[in-house]
Amino acid sequence: MIAGDWFEETLYPQFRQSLKVDRVLYEDRSEFQHIVVFENALFGRVLTLDGVVQTTEKDEFCYHEMIVHVPMVAHGAAKRVLIIGGGDGGTLREVLKHPVEKATMVELDDTVVTLCREHMPSLSDGAFDDPRAELIFADGIDYARSTAERFDVVIVDSTDPIGPGEVLFTEAFYADCARILTERGILIAQSGVAFMQKAEAVSTHDRMKGLFADATLYLTQVPTYAAGYMTLGWGCHSAEPRATPPEEIARRIDALKLATRYYNAAVHCSAFALPGYIASACGAR
Repeated sequence: MIAGDWFEETLYPQFRQSLKVDRVLYEDRSEFQHIVVFENALFGRVLTLDGVVQTTEKDEFCYHEMIVHVPMVAHGAAKRVLIIGGGDGGTLREVLKHPVEKATMVELDDTVVTLCREHMPSLSDGAFDDPRAELIFADGIDYARSTAERFDVVIVDSTDPIGPGEVLFTEAFYADCARILTERGILIAQSGVAFMQKAEAVSTHDRMKGLFADATLYLTQVPTYAAGYMTLGWGCHSAEPRATPPEEIARRIDALKLATRYYNAAVHCSAFALPGYIASACGAR
């Protein structure tokens, strides 16, 4: 919510962060949620949904590079990718840095896509116009349940488990995602800042353990996702991708000529090393 010259995030009941609002570019309700886009001198343009910071121009790479390149490079041959959510376009942008045949993005709220293309175009950076991209405005739950297509990587780039994003954290949804993956397919799902959202991280890991041969969490650090490491849930039908040797990860990154600011070979391998408080809470390995 905006009070005077400050946006105050209301995600947690006992902790709040505030960002100075230099200029409001948009504020209104879509069919699904309350949307605000504003400018901040440090973080650039900021997108918030239902009072929660989703992404900013200055730190988005910390999230988008890690949610995409870790599974894509580990898989090594992903040709068909499904993104559920991701209306700002950053995840799609990073997926299309790989030689994929098709990247399907299923987003519930077309207003988010329209606003981000207008006010934060650097996030998608032309990705929506790439001929390999298919943009579908629909409920990701319904799409995962009903599609006959199969994907090498499924990325759930969702909001926190409140409002319209809540249904993207259920066991039934993860089971549908597991079903539509190929033999070595990988599911990635944002699972919250573990220090503040322990239940979210634990439940994501527990649900993936029951569906995949290889299930764990890995980490990134996003400045505006305050109060600790951001966790990303990893589920794979094979143990091979996560066991890819570091030298092969480095070779694949070099071959792709990836232009990244956060992700690299060392970060890829170290991201699976969990601090004790996260590993013990989830029983992750």
